[in-house]
Amino acid sequence: MFKSREEMHDHWTNYAQKHLMGKTIAKVRMLTQSETDCLHWPSGTLVIELDDGTLLYPSADDERNGPGALAGQSAQGEELLFPVICPLEVDG
Repeated sequence: MFKSREEMHDHWTNYAQKHLMGKTIAKVRMLTQSETDCLHWPSGTLVIELDDGTLLYPSADDERNGPGALAGQSAQGEELLFPVICPLEVDG
């Protein structure tokens, strides 16, 4: 699909910019039981809702074979981890 690593990096950088730049996080929550069931995942994970209705959630791989943890670092250097967890039984 890509002729070089640079082409691949450019493609995915542009894709991310198109879908993420200028958006605002409107809500942060965990996957609901019905969302987890729809994805056919055994457990849930963090959902980031953007102001345009986009939903972002970490996946174990690019084939969406299961939920994934989201790791990061705060501006103060604190390590951040949002783990995979079991969803609540009641959606909400």
